[in-house]
Amino acid sequence: MPKANKFVSIFGGRATHYLAEKIADYYGCELGKIEVFAFSDGEFQPSFDENIRGRDVFIVQSTFPPADNLLELLMLIDAARRASAKNIVAVIPYFGLARQDRKDRPRVTIASKLVANLLTAAGVTRLVTIDLHADQIQGFFDVPVDHLYASSIFIPYIKKLNLPKLTMASPDTGGTRRAASYAKVLGTDFVICYKQRAKPNEVAKMALVGDVKGRDIILVDDIIDTGGSITKAAGLMMEKGANSVRAFCTHPVFSGKAYEMIENSPFAEVVVTDTIPLKQKSSKITVLSTASLFAEVIKRVENYESISSLFKFGGSEK
Repeated sequence: MPKANKFVSIFGGRATHYLAEKIADYYGCELGKIEVFAFSDGEFQPSFDENIRGRDVFIVQSTFPPADNLLELLMLIDAARRASAKNIVAVIPYFGLARQDRKDRPRVTIASKLVANLLTAAGVTRLVTIDLHADQIQGFFDVPVDHLYASSIFIPYIKKLNLPKLTMASPDTGGTRRAASYAKVLGTDFVICYKQRAKPNEVAKMALVGDVKGRDIILVDDIIDTGGSITKAAGLMMEKGANSVRAFCTHPVFSGKAYEMIENSPFAEVVVTDTIPLKQKSSKITVLSTASLFAEVIKRVENYESISSLFKFGGSEK
C-alpha cells in the first residue's frame, strides 16, 4: 500500500461512518476523530477532535434522509473552513435530493441546485460523488466535481458471473444511456422498459422494447427506492421468456416495502453498493463496497492524476 499523504485527513459523518472507516483503511491512514455534542432538544454540534490547520480535509457523508445528515455535512464543512483547512472536499457517496434537478411542474424547488448552493456557501472546495441521478447536477457547482461511476465495480462482478446469454436492460427510458454503455463494454445487446407513472413511486403501465426470450437479463439503475419499477420490470421480462433476471443498482434507498418486494420478486440477485447502509438483510441482496474506489480517487486528487482513466474498459469509457 502506498504511503498516505501526511497532509490529508479523512473524516466520516455519522450517517456514513462505516464507509469512511473503510475508505481511510484503503487509503492507508487513520480515520480522523469527530465529536458530536447533542443538546436535549435534538440540536447537535459537530467538531473536529484534532488539528486540521493547513490540511486537505475529506469529509465522507451521504445525504439520504433525515435532513440532519445534510445539515451535519454542512456544519462539518463550515467547521473545517473556520479551523483553517487548506482544502475541504465533500465525499458524498449518495447525493440526496438529486431527483429534484429541474422544474418538472410549476412552483416547485430545484432542490439539488439548492444543495449545491448550500455546500458552496459552507466552504466546500471540491465534490466527489458516484452515479448522480442526473449528470447536469455537476453544472450546479462552481467548484470541481469528480463524478464517479459504479460501472468500475459492477462490470468485473458481471464478468465473473459468466452468464451465457447476457443482455443488459434499463427499467425506464431515462436509463437508456447507462444500459447502452454497459452493453457496449460487455459486447452484448440491451433492452428498455417504457413506463408511465400515475404518481411518484407508482407505475401505471410498463412495456418492453426488445427481445428477452431465452436471455439472462441484468437491469442497471442508479437508485432503487420503493422497488416498484424494477420488480415490475423483472416480472415483465420473466413473462416474456427471460432465463433469469438480476438487478445492479448503485444506491439502495429501499423505502416502503422495498425489501418485501425484492424478496417476493423473480430476481436471482440484486447487487448494490454501500453508499447507503442497508436497513435489513436479504438473501437476494449482495453489497459491493465503494471504499477502494473512493480511496483511489482521493490519492489521485492529491497527486493531480487522471480520474477518468479509472472508468475505461478496453478503450470504452462510461
